[in-house]
Amino acid sequence: MADVDVLVVGAGPVGLTVAAELRRHGVDCRVIDRLAAPQPHAKAIGVLPRTLEVWDAMGLVGEVLDEAVPHLGQLVYTDGKPQDEPMRLTLPPDIPYPFATLPQYTTERLLTEHLARFGTRVERPVELREVTEHPEEVEVLLAGADGRTERLRARYVVGCDGAHSLVREQAGLTFEGDVLPERFMIADVEIDWDMPAGYSVRSVHTGADGAVDDMLVCIPMPGVRRYWLSMLRPGEQAAEDGRGAPEVSDRSRPEPGAGEGLDLDQIQAVLDRLSPEPARVSALRWSSAFRTGHRLVDRYRAGRLLVAGDAAHVHPPIGGQGLNTGVQDAYNLAWKLALTVRGLAREDVLDSYHAERHPVAREVVDRTVRHARTVRDARPSAGGPGGDPHLFVRRQAQLLVGYPDSPLVRSRAAEGARADGPAPGERAPDCRGLLGDLAAYPVRLFDLLRAPRHVLLMYAGPRHVSGEGVARLEACAAEAHRAAHGLLNAYLVTAREVPRDARPVGLRPPRLRDAEGGFDAAYAPRDGEAVLIRPDGYVSARFDPAAPEDLVAHLRRTFR
Repeated sequence: MADVDVLVVGAGPVGLTVAAELRRHGVDCRVIDRLAAPQPHAKAIGVLPRTLEVWDAMGLVGEVLDEAVPHLGQLVYTDGKPQDEPMRLTLPPDIPYPFATLPQYTTERLLTEHLARFGTRVERPVELREVTEHPEEVEVLLAGADGRTERLRARYVVGCDGAHSLVREQAGLTFEGDVLPERFMIADVEIDWDMPAGYSVRSVHTGADGAVDDMLVCIPMPGVRRYWLSMLRPGEQAAEDGRGAPEVSDRSRPEPGAGEGLDLDQIQAVLDRLSPEPARVSALRWSSAFRTGHRLVDRYRAGRLLVAGDAAHVHPPIGGQGLNTGVQDAYNLAWKLALTVRGLAREDVLDSYHAERHPVAREVVDRTVRHARTVRDARPSAGGPGGDPHLFVRRQAQLLVGYPDSPLVRSRAAEGARADGPAPGERAPDCRGLLGDLAAYPVRLFDLLRAPRHVLLMYAGPRHVSGEGVARLEACAAEAHRAAHGLLNAYLVTAREVPRDARPVGLRPPRLRDAEGGFDAAYAPRDGEAVLIRPDGYVSARFDPAAPEDLVAHLRRTFR
């Protein structure tokens, strides 16, 4: 018998998310990290709108919003001249959260405190030494700082242990990729200038051939005039100081000696050359020099061993995609792993983790590498290839990530052709104005999605608000609840024009009136239709009309 259900290796944002979600779903786990304490460096700082939605569902978003600051867009300068219009990170009003920045050490602290509310703490410093997989469990050898070792048996091991993952190595997974030629310097500093708050700054100098030969990017962080700086390190400087690049790099893996050769005078010299206005740098907290790599694992799962985050994919740090992609790996995996551990999932549910997340990582790697190779372009397009800025912003926000080909998602052919509302495999959008029978104030749809279970939304217009119509929807809810072993919440959403006092028959499922028309606008439901949403906030299926046998058959793709 295993000692623990799941061992999570690595206590960065990805490992902490896996552990917190496993605990929220009722699964026991241990979390180890080889470092004696979290690193005090800002490192990954970008927080995307989709990640804030994830933290909303986890119950963490309030603390994050108290600590983070908005990232409104980018001001671009070429040879000291401003681009005509700033690159604005503007989202439609139906998206609940904006782009933001937050130092990685703060993200880790908030996730660690969140995990502690479930009675689980990170074990430090504990190093994973060996991994041996057996048919029913995984045996690992752990070592503490005092040299003592422990043999532990876990049902599953999740490697969130970075680009040099031992879990990935022991699982026999490949990690193919390359290193880009450009060398960068990064620093966490304060800048005394009058640039607009909330905007990052990209300033470049071009040579005689029109290519960029000097670059400065400044991204705002929490704090007074505090910025995360990225600077193109000239090739001749790299050659002169003799520092070599590592064979493989994660998002900010330092070169030997990095952090020692960067001082305020060097950073000030860059600002003197490239700042759009006179600026003075101070309060250097951290600096590093690195070359960026791109690598992608061949599989996310090998038996009882799984990988997530940098253990599965590394790529250039463009657009803050790395940490956010890793957190969403964790969020996608945790509910499936919890159902599997509890014996409620089909045996092949864990295979959907690779099927869904590997294509996402491949797209992110390809896109960031493509953009990194234009680092010497003087005026990068806000929309990238194709030039659509609205599409570009939604993609950067990770709001377009979807799983249309997942084995857990109802095919669009089965659903029937439609051009309105989110399709199976797409992100479930939020909406406002859902008014319960016993509430004076409406709630958001996301308020209903915080439970760690499937959610079934059944839409009742005039034809289904009473009599046989509503009785059929009630039968759908009851059968779906049984098929999901009770891990499903069902709601009857009535149309805006249905009077509040026109109560449907019975008390279950609870009724919510679409009082402001937000659900109708976001989902374009048809009278008598049901929308099934997964625990990770993606549409699993739509049924028009809803029928108990169709719902049960679809849920059998996930549940035993």
